[in-house]
Amino acid sequence: MTAPARTAPPSTPAAPVGDLPPIDRAPLRRLRRRRALQHLAAVVITLFMGVPIYLIALAAFSSRESLNDFPKSLLPTDVSAETITAFLGSAGVLPATLNSLLVGLFTVLLALLVGAPGGYALARHGFRGRDTYQLFLLLTRALPIVVLSIPLAQLFLTAGVYDSVLAVVVVHTALALPTTILITASIFVSVPRDVEEAALLFGCSRIGAFLRVVMPLALPGIAASSIFTFVLSWNEVLAASVLTLDNRTLPAQVLTSLRESPLAYRFAGGFALVVPALVFIFLMRRYLLNMWGSALR
Repeated sequence: MTAPARTAPPSTPAAPVGDLPPIDRAPLRRLRRRRALQHLAAVVITLFMGVPIYLIALAAFSSRESLNDFPKSLLPTDVSAETITAFLGSAGVLPATLNSLLVGLFTVLLALLVGAPGGYALARHGFRGRDTYQLFLLLTRALPIVVLSIPLAQLFLTAGVYDSVLAVVVVHTALALPTTILITASIFVSVPRDVEEAALLFGCSRIGAFLRVVMPLALPGIAASSIFTFVLSWNEVLAASVLTLDNRTLPAQVLTSLRESPLAYRFAGGFALVVPALVFIFLMRRYLLNMWGSALR
């Protein structure tokens, strides 16, 4: 017995092409304009920050004679390492650079050790007056450090830590703590509480869940806070100048030793101040890009 042959269902006739509505390309044009404006803004901001760095580097690696030329060329025509080499070989520059690196790294470490738990508590636990407390944290940055310079110097002289790296680290940590707490708190808020509770169910302690689950998810924000803290510590000059005499940081050393120096050495000092901060940002760029949903391979 043979099965009856299946008949194909009647197909609906295709609509004529002329009856289709016209394609609205306005959203696509708006999207392209918005992306073009974003790219243009990124280029303008990059030039705004990069051109001064390029000019300082150009002056630092030019000969002393070429610095006096007019009009000056925007391209390197007489490259020379004489000025930067003489600056790095000057008395006190290398020890001051090492002091700045130690102060910056220890400030980042201490600010994260104190500020990250504070930001976590601020994000996870609601309490009365939390908004006022956050505003109070910001208001502490409004107090100029010059007002506290003499009391701080007296305090560190009494404590026996004046003219030491520890004194500068303590002051820089106090300056960086408000922003560290607020930045990490905003990042911890974005970490789902369910992920942390799941870690607790699988046997992690509260501290273990924080270190193994919450901290890796919050690394982009912690990296941003670290960059801000390091750059703040590296560029800070007033507290380092007041609290140190023989163990100065590089900005304080440049401020005191290059005041009467030739113009070429000032450019070399400015270049030496810029490079370490750029290197630190370059090393931390992976976490910053992850914050915006992209990653480096």
